[in-house]
Amino acid sequence: MRRITRPSQIKPSEITPEAIFMDRRKVLKSAVAAGLLPGTLTQAAQIPSDGEFTNVREWPESVSEEPNSWEDITSYNNYYEFGTGKEDPARNAHTLVTDPWSVEVTGEADNTGTFTLEDILAPHTLEDRIYRFRCVEAWSMIVPWVGFSFGDLLKRFAPNSNAKYVQMFTLNDPDQMPGVRRRTLEWPYREGLTIAEAMHPLTLLTVGVYGRVLPNQNGAPLRLIVPWKYGFKSIKSIVRLHFTDRQPRTSWNMSQPREYGFYSNVNPNVDHPRWSQASERRLGSSLFSSRIPTPMFNGYAEEVAELYRDLDLVRNF
Repeated sequence: MRRITRPSQIKPSEITPEAIFMDRRKVLKSAVAAGLLPGTLTQAAQIPSDGEFTNVREWPESVSEEPNSWEDITSYNNYYEFGTGKEDPARNAHTLVTDPWSVEVTGEADNTGTFTLEDILAPHTLEDRIYRFRCVEAWSMIVPWVGFSFGDLLKRFAPNSNAKYVQMFTLNDPDQMPGVRRRTLEWPYREGLTIAEAMHPLTLLTVGVYGRVLPNQNGAPLRLIVPWKYGFKSIKSIVRLHFTDRQPRTSWNMSQPREYGFYSNVNPNVDHPRWSQASERRLGSSLFSSRIPTPMFNGYAEEVAELYRDLDLVRNF
């Protein structure tokens, strides 16, 4: 398999916008504390053979709420490739084979090709951190993820000046995934981000949860976490990355364009056509518990609002 080398020349797509650069100190301080940007190099990231990451410690910037239980996180999932019921992925995803695994990189980048999971992880450091983010769909959870900066990975592929977006694809294998035998969505599942969103320090490529290797139903072996967006943007079991100059198609926008826009930012001021998004219910709480207000950008407005300074967030939902 082809190895990735870091280019010596900085590409235009890697240049930080001026407004974000001027506020870089807080972002970089948080990122270094999180292990998203290494202060000192530690042992390269790898998937532990025994299934557990050792010496796990929490990112200081994590939300203050207690995380949901392992049972909540691993038994109540959206992963339509294994069924449309919330319990279907935990019941059916044992058929997914995650070793060996490879990721194809295509499009507007200098370093394209097919890379093994070992190629993807080799230069990165996890620093054995837990990043405790809120994740929101119609319900919400607090999930302690283990991962590293998605942007650091993307830079290694050297996207060129035409790369305005990155599109991601999930494995599409009916032999392993019973859900793709049905036309619930147009397979393979696909998602997309702007380059600026993908390069943001809070966007994680995730390999674990609760200090353990990702279970299949949670998107093993590689899934994305974009904490200020709705959960369906955090694509699972990634097998392809495609750099493009055009806004890419995304699965839920293809299926229901009136209901699911490209950006899918958590915005309590924009209702879904069939329900309000102003409040949410925490998974694990009683059905009779009070719903809680949904914060703008899922509580990460201070970190990410600048990405959308010139964007109409009502039209671009």
